[in-house]
Amino acid sequence: MSLVEIAPVVRGAYLARYGVPVLVTPLAEVPTESASTLDPLAEVPTESASTLDPLAEVPTESASTLDPLAEVPTESASTLDPLAEVPTESASKPKKVSSMADLPQALADADLPLPGSVVVEVSGERFAFSARTLGDLTPLPGARTAEARSAASRSAVVAGKVAVVTGGAQGFGAEIVHGLIDSGAFVYIADLNGDGAAALAAELGDRAAAITVNVSDEASVSAMAEQIAATTGGLDLVISNAGIVRAGGVLEQELSAFALTTDINYTAFFLVTKHLGRLLAAQHSAAPGWMTDIIQINSKSGLVGSNKNGAYAGSKFGGIGLVQSFALELVEHGVKVNAICPGNFYDGPLWSDPDKGLFVQYLRSGKVPGATTVDEVREFYEAKVPLRRGTTGADVMRAVYYIVEQAYETGQALPVTGGQVMLSS
Repeated sequence: MSLVEIAPVVRGAYLARYGVPVLVTPLAEVPTESASTLDPLAEVPTESASTLDPLAEVPTESASTLDPLAEVPTESASTLDPLAEVPTESASKPKKVSSMADLPQALADADLPLPGSVVVEVSGERFAFSARTLGDLTPLPGARTAEARSAASRSAVVAGKVAVVTGGAQGFGAEIVHGLIDSGAFVYIADLNGDGAAALAAELGDRAAAITVNVSDEASVSAMAEQIAATTGGLDLVISNAGIVRAGGVLEQELSAFALTTDINYTAFFLVTKHLGRLLAAQHSAAPGWMTDIIQINSKSGLVGSNKNGAYAGSKFGGIGLVQSFALELVEHGVKVNAICPGNFYDGPLWSDPDKGLFVQYLRSGKVPGATTVDEVREFYEAKVPLRRGTTGADVMRAVYYIVEQAYETGQALPVTGGQVMLSS
């Protein structure tokens, strides 16, 4: 089954599993002589939809020898139907919804092998799921690849995966988006700043798509999950990165600032995990060997307290509690849940914005004794790090690669702080 076909199928199972009626149409027959000429990602023209049957029955003598999750060998792709119906006397044929017309161009142009498939029953309906997503897509030419290619073997773990990065239009989020694109992934850039997300997606080409989302609003997060399910049909990696800082001492800070920080840094991670986790669970019900990841971009302030920054540190400490709890719950759905705790991203706008960055704020407030320039403030904070520099996007990406590759790791909070925060037993 091609990606354009699995998109509505997975979406259908996702909706069926969580109480939304699914509108399906029966699959019709595929003429044998045309099976070898079909583009696996091309949209099925409306006028010809009734002539295609990707679920023709496989002869009994060959069905017992096929691994339903194995890739169809190239030499036999034209003769094997990868969506052969599992012989069942009482079961009805799997169903599908019409193909989507707005598939990202990178997916529509991709030359994918025919994937294996699994037939699964969800809420009384039988659906055919692909066992793969974008595993054989190659990186687009012209992407920022110099740094990523120097670690090709490590970054290959995300090649071909479908990922979503919340808060992906700027800061650490944009660095992560670039890193994933460089490594061959397809990335949804999800951000409240829809224009910024769209601009970054346009810069990166057809391997990126923008989604406008308010991660603290449940309806908005649910709509994001629906859009992803309807467009690519599957998802491999969720990176919950959106976050804010509203510093202030407990004796002075307004409740509104505390609540906003909690909503975006803590509650939003719950909402993202809830709605995208449902999609990951639906995928796993179809292909139990399909492992996926949810990664929260936390902070060193989730590991140690932060003076006059209690709202932020509290939301990050709470985030690690959610990571550990969700890891225990979602493991049965093949979902690993981990956190990355970066140190300070000194080159990002939070610290380096010339008008309202923290370096400027700390200079004006006199927080760094004797400092008279922004550079002196920066040097003061860099000196607190044993490795004498701030955290970079590349540092965080190495942690992402590790978490995705490490199948035996869940519920962990991984420090990426240059030694500024060291864990103890």
